[in-house]
Order: sequence, then structure tokens, then C-alpha cells
Amino acid sequence: MNKDLKERSKKFALEILKISDLLPENKKGRTISNQIIRSGTSVGANYRAACRARSQADFISKIGIVEEECDETCYWLELMIESDILEKSIVEPVLKEGNELTAIFTASGRTAKMNKK
Repeated sequence: MNKDLKERSKKFALEILKISDLLPENKKGRTISNQIIRSGTSVGANYRAACRARSQADFISKIGIVEEECDETCYWLELMIESDILEKSIVEPVLKEGNELTAIFTASGRTAKMNKK
């Protein structure tokens, strides 16, 4: 298990929880809050599961889920910015980290697939 990624994914989840608390208490805010909490907190949890995979195929499957959840979280962050729900300056650093994590998990999955052959 990469301890740096373990910590980064946990910190990312904590940042998502903070941002969700800033969302307005209306239909839009609640909908996005529920979605982003689910996807944003699952990144770290699923990464831990991937690190405990029983086989290369299991790892590839689980890291794919991590990548999908991270990318989905970025989608919700983009929606926050583009709909002006929160100020761009608040959301942008978390979106940047989400995009970096997505790229790392994508590369990890690609490497695992190449090593499987």
C-alpha cells in the first residue's frame, strides 16, 4: 500500500466533507452534497480495498472503481463551479487534487494491466 496515496485519499475525503458543509440547504445543494459525499469518501475506502486485493485481477478491478469514484467526484466539483453554487477559489484546489488522484489511479490501473500480460 502506498502510504502517500492512502493519506492523500483520506485528506481528499475530509476536504469533500468540508465543502459539502458549505453547500446551500436547498434541493440543488442537498443533491450535490449527497452525491459528492458518497463518491468522495469512497475513493480512500476503495483504495484501501484495492491494496488488499487477493490477486492482480482483483486489484485491477478495485483500482478501476477507485478511478471511477474519483472522476465522479471531480464531476460534482465541476458542477459546483459551473453552477456558481460555491466560489471557484474554494472548490478549485480540491478539484485539482481530485484530477491528480484520478490520473494516478488511472496510471496505476494501466500499469497493473500491462504487468498482467
